Amino acid sequence: MEILVVDGQGGRIGQQLVRGIAARHPTLSIFVVGTNGMATAAMLKGGAVQGATGENALLVACRRADVILGPLGIVIADALLGEISPAMAAAVGQSRAKKILIPMNQCDNIVAGVAELPVSKLLNSALDELDKLLNP
Repeated sequence: MEILVVDGQGGRIGQQLVRGIAARHPTLSIFVVGTNGMATAAMLKGGAVQGATGENALLVACRRADVILGPLGIVIADALLGEISPAMAAAVGQSRAKKILIPMNQCDNIVAGVAELPVSKLLNSALDELDKLLNP
């Protein structure tokens, strides 16, 4: 199973996701793509086995992934302060992979009806959803 974690800016959300996935599913290989080098490096430090940076890397990774995890902005063009290009958002959105998106109400994108929760609770919820996919 190909698990892809995508993040931008400083990569902290992605890094925490990678740590959580590795703790719950130590046999999974986690691949990460950062929108910038700092995000990729942070996620690799979190325990990912492979990582790449940038638009083309994301387009390729989305074709291979079975599950994609990341903040909601990865499916919105120009999100993450402009780090998500239209092609990147389309690649994630059109991927055959299951998507587990974290509703971060930041960067002018607000998800109505979603309670403001601490990031740790949002991440645990995302990890619970991954657990359900892996252990139906």
